[in-house]
Amino acid sequence: MRLVIARCSVDYAGRLTAHLPSAPRLILVKADGSVSIHADDRAYKPLNWMSPPCTLKEGADDNGGVWTVVNKAGEKLIITMEEILHDSSHELGVDPGLIKDGVEAHLQELLADRMEILGEGFTLIRREYPTAIGPVDILCRDADGGTVAVELKRRGDIDGVEQLTRYLELLNRDPHLAPVKGVFAAQEIKPQARVLATDRGIGCLVLDYNAMRGIEDDKLRLF
Repeated sequence: MRLVIARCSVDYAGRLTAHLPSAPRLILVKADGSVSIHADDRAYKPLNWMSPPCTLKEGADDNGGVWTVVNKAGEKLIITMEEILHDSSHELGVDPGLIKDGVEAHLQELLADRMEILGEGFTLIRREYPTAIGPVDILCRDADGGTVAVELKRRGDIDGVEQLTRYLELLNRDPHLAPVKGVFAAQEIKPQARVLATDRGIGCLVLDYNAMRGIEDDKLRLF
């Protein structure tokens, strides 16, 4: 990961246009190719970003010049450097992934055991399917034999959709799996996350945890 603190202005050119005037900001360049620009507020949310796959070209001069980030759709993030205050790179290695809490882990177990919740004819390939950027919660096949990746959350927000999008981009490079569709499953899905998922062709599924637990209880009863 590369960390750059710089006084800069930022322009985005794509489906919309946006401009960030000159100010000191943190720029994160990750190993997956993503670039995000942060201010010293808004918690973890960036002011602007470009998701992978994308390319970064740096124009060189004494102050750092102009960085141009372009994604596969041709959208551009142009960062004009006025002064670079810090520039460092750090090798973080492969992240072990998020350790899910009890509810998310149990949701995964229940859904893997009852694939019919996803739809008639669904069959499990594997839970925690390994990838270079972390495990996919559930990988399965639909009734037509197509591959489906499922990301599970207690509360589904935009970050979860972005996470599933990264998994799908990677899985679709594997000719043995492609084409891979996505399903974003959660106990609660925020409206913004649903809109983003729909825009990216990802299905949404709201899970009733208590009902799923009830199904489990019925399965164990003898009367």
